[in-house]
Amino acid sequence: MTDIHVPEGAARVGSTLLAGRSVAVVHEWFGATGGSETVFLSIADLVPQSTRFVLWSDRDVDRTDLRQSWMARTPLRRTKALALAVMPLAWRTLTRERFDVVISSSHAFAHTVRIGSPERTRYLSYVHTPARYLWSPDFDGRGSGALLSGPRSVLQRVDVRMSRHVHAYAANSIEVRERIRRFWSRDAEVIYPPVDTDYFSGMPLDQQAQPRDYLLGVGRWIGYKNFDLMIEIAERAGVPLVLAGSGPEEAAMRRAAAKVRVPVRFEVQPHRERLRQLYWGARALLYPAHEDFGIVPVEAQACGTPVIGLDRGGLRETVVDGETGFLVSGLDPAGYTAVVPRVDDLSRDAIAKHATGFSKAAFDERMSAWLAR
Repeated sequence: MTDIHVPEGAARVGSTLLAGRSVAVVHEWFGATGGSETVFLSIADLVPQSTRFVLWSDRDVDRTDLRQSWMARTPLRRTKALALAVMPLAWRTLTRERFDVVISSSHAFAHTVRIGSPERTRYLSYVHTPARYLWSPDFDGRGSGALLSGPRSVLQRVDVRMSRHVHAYAANSIEVRERIRRFWSRDAEVIYPPVDTDYFSGMPLDQQAQPRDYLLGVGRWIGYKNFDLMIEIAERAGVPLVLAGSGPEEAAMRRAAAKVRVPVRFEVQPHRERLRQLYWGARALLYPAHEDFGIVPVEAQACGTPVIGLDRGGLRETVVDGETGFLVSGLDPAGYTAVVPRVDDLSRDAIAKHATGFSKAAFDERMSAWLAR
């Protein structure tokens, strides 16, 4: 194994991290910049000499610094369920170049990338989650379709066998670390993903003296996020609701909203500044979903907005029950409705202060230290 020299102070200064080493940073597919894409770019920025690889990028993503695999030239890019079976091959045929260090940002098969022998190349993997499609289809209905039900067990064996060369793992939460142990029998260091708490903590100019008078739901409009439950919670609490995002469940959500007595407003694909305004104007964020980590609840807390969420997964790590919000066991709307009046007693300054522990600066420091080791 190559001995990696790390200059003194590399854990603090990204420009000197792995200086003199050739580094590849790889990620699954690159869509509109979300949580995993932000982590990938943050890691790459810490090692500015790195070459950046993705399987493919969405056609509306304008980035010239991303090198795409041969899969980008095939129809597979349009159907992730079909593409999964081919991804391990793509990661083994990514390039003929060789690197001293390969860092993967993985939520499917990126951690199986191998473009050099593990005796000469150091493989490090930051894991957002072991592929939900394979290992946790009950979390997300998109992984329980007929296309994957048959080959799932085969792909699980492939996932384990083709990742044995990874030297070290990092996980984005304790929740994910436990999955890595359970599914892959490997350990991992927890490094929480970067959240732009500096930006969201700044009060919008038009927000001063404005009342926080509605409940807020933010995220992709898909089944496991439970936006239908948010509508029922708002109805029972008698508080207006704002739903921000986009996704395939929009029509069903609008039908459900039309049946309740409280106002429900839809904000489709709000831009970043508008999202910050929505956080600042909310009485509380509703988040009754089982997430690996959950960046949205941290963004809300950076604005001093408490979170009412499901007592599972990453929210147990980002929300302090009774201090920065309330965690509710199960999906009975009555449990969420009962704590809505209690959010007004929480300190919004304390909530915002708590969120700083998940800042980009905190991520850069922890990630740099991990890479240096």
